[in-house]
Amino acid sequence: MAFIKITEQSSLYNNLEQKSVLEILTEINREDRKVAFAVQKTIPEIEKLVTGIVERMHRGGRLFYIGAGTSGRLGVLDASEIPPTFGMPDTYVIGLIAGGDVALRIPVEAAEDNLDKAWEELTAHKIDENDVLVGIAASGTTPYVIGALRRAREKGILTAAISCNPGSPVAAEAEIKIEPIVGSEYVTGSTRMKAGTAQKMVLNMITTSAMIKLGRVKGNRMVNMQLTNQKLVDRGARMIVDELGLSYEQAKNLLLLHGSVKNAIDKYKNRQ
Repeated sequence: MAFIKITEQSSLYNNLEQKSVLEILTEINREDRKVAFAVQKTIPEIEKLVTGIVERMHRGGRLFYIGAGTSGRLGVLDASEIPPTFGMPDTYVIGLIAGGDVALRIPVEAAEDNLDKAWEELTAHKIDENDVLVGIAASGTTPYVIGALRRAREKGILTAAISCNPGSPVAAEAEIKIEPIVGSEYVTGSTRMKAGTAQKMVLNMITTSAMIKLGRVKGNRMVNMQLTNQKLVDRGARMIVDELGLSYEQAKNLLLLHGSVKNAIDKYKNRQ
């Protein structure tokens, strides 16, 4: 039986070029509202994945994302936001995209057809059974992702797949299958839209919940964020004001001295 891609099915809307801008925006928004409900149904699978990630990171493991096109870019984006948001080294969450970093800006479409390339790249990172591999593919048919998941699973590495088509070839290669089924796209086949939004939501959930369980958040605040600009220094200083009752200037000086909200609060409390 042939694999049917829901993501490639015809849009529920037609004659788009004849619509007003307001009609187009309203219809896109109507479709986007379906995404959160589709993601909600995948929470049990996301929970399994996050639990596995946290267990492995506690013993030094890493999380790898692999994908092509929009899916690959979303994985690299999520990985790149972990150090500034949670203060984790950039070696803990690593995103790989078919075609390499140049593909972040310029499409390298044929790169995704290489069944062996992603595994070669992962091998260069010395991936092993302490790590986790997540393949991201809206279509669920990307050879770059399929090949790596297959090899990783053979090596005893925890694998997961994020796809927006049910029962996809990519999902068949993974231990954990995360499948937010968002339906056809507003522009037929344009998976940068609802499918991309669903993938971004899932990735946010994976890393945010993992970082919380790894102790990188206190209360509801990013106490380990990197102080890379004045906005973040101001945010951090205000966190310290709220926690310790110091003046703003005292809090800011303490923050700059110790480099993070967590370190500043811990050092201050240990002095008392």
